Amino acid sequence: MEINFKKNDMKNLKPLLIIVLFLFISCSSDDDSPETNIRVTNFINEVVDIMEVNSINRNTISWDDFRTRVLTRAQNVTGTDNPLRLALQLLEDNHSFIRKTNGTFISGSSIFCPPSDLSPVPTPDNVGYIKINSFSGNDQSESLAFAENIQNEIRVQDSENISGWIVDLRNNPGGNMWPMLAGVGPVLGEGIAGYFIGPDNESTPWSYANGAAILGQNTIANVTSAYTLLHSDSKVAVLLNRAVISSGEAIAISFIGRSNTETFGEATCGLSTANAGFSLSDGSTLFLTTAFMADRNQNVYGESILPDNVVSDGELIQAAIDYINN
Repeated sequence: MEINFKKNDMKNLKPLLIIVLFLFISCSSDDDSPETNIRVTNFINEVVDIMEVNSINRNTISWDDFRTRVLTRAQNVTGTDNPLRLALQLLEDNHSFIRKTNGTFISGSSIFCPPSDLSPVPTPDNVGYIKINSFSGNDQSESLAFAENIQNEIRVQDSENISGWIVDLRNNPGGNMWPMLAGVGPVLGEGIAGYFIGPDNESTPWSYANGAAILGQNTIANVTSAYTLLHSDSKVAVLLNRAVISSGEAIAISFIGRSNTETFGEATCGLSTANAGFSLSDGSTLFLTTAFMADRNQNVYGESILPDNVVSDGELIQAAIDYINN
């Protein structure tokens, strides 16, 4: 916009210039101010510091180069989303992410595993069927209800005539694994079911016992009245597909190594790693990959879980039933 002044208006020029100058200063972006640059740099360093100490890949990353690249990106763009996304990409775990205070997410993952359309699952009277859906959140009452609903499904179906169980994990995108583990525990059986393996090969077991999902020695989720199968050594067929992700993969791994158990379907998503939450100074949360998942025999995963039997979805249920009945 152009402003023209008449000669008689010169006496008003000085106040007008003051107003224009004030508006210019007020409307200019704070993103280029020294204070903002310092704030952004400090925040980026805060995030990278946490990553350097805790990332599952901390021993294989050149952290000086990592930090330089992320800080350089922060100097060349507005805001922090872009450099944070770069940092998440450079971690090369495909699982870490940041949840912002407004509920949106920043991710550097290159993996995308959308759910498939699933058909109804008819089973004969001698085969129990349990669908394990995802569970999100940490509310104890909701966690209890979720786990008890699964155990009640098992209790209702169990009888002397049951030859085996189908545990359907397909389209389970993960979340909080502990209510899932506590719920399916009667079919899984008691004892150590898997391990978390840290960057220095330190291991922490997860297990099921008497209605409780346990991490190390600590009960994370449990039911008020645990059910026990009439035949604890029943055959189990675990159904997998590409959309079994993260905690869904943890439940799949829990069944690997169990006697009389086989997996069916297709390879899982490939995020069989564990995330830990770290609160950041801006109120957001960094969910950082800090461990690989391993089965009860300490075979380490971290990528896709390959089924024992690669079967198309159309033939999946019958293949599982045949396995149980043979």
